[in-house]
Amino acid sequence: VQLQASGGGLVKPGGSLTLSCSASKTTASLQDVDWYRQVPGRQREVVAAIATGGFTTLADYAKGRFRISRDYDKQTVNLQMNDLKPEDTAVYYCNGQILGQWYWGQGTQVTVSS
Repeated sequence: VQLQASGGGLVKPGGSLTLSCSASKTTASLQDVDWYRQVPGRQREVVAAIATGGFTTLADYAKGRFRISRDYDKQTVNLQMNDLKPEDTAVYYCNGQILGQWYWGQGTQVTVSS
């Protein structure tokens, strides 16, 4: 089983990006999924989480700007990020549960700069 995080890139302040987390080498569905981010020299921090039943949580700095959701057709968990700020620059990782086991994706770089 592998998780892939995709959708990162370079965006200007105030812009938007949508990150996706998907699983490969398995037919099982993603259960609980967390999105983390990490800046060099700092600890990895939780950005958002979605439970199997759909309950979601967001870090305080993400509230009002980010949204975590499931795309059942594509079997992905998406992190929609709006009004991005330079301080959102980080590598974003998804951490997902599949058949009770947790897996990390490889990370996708998000850079917010003018």
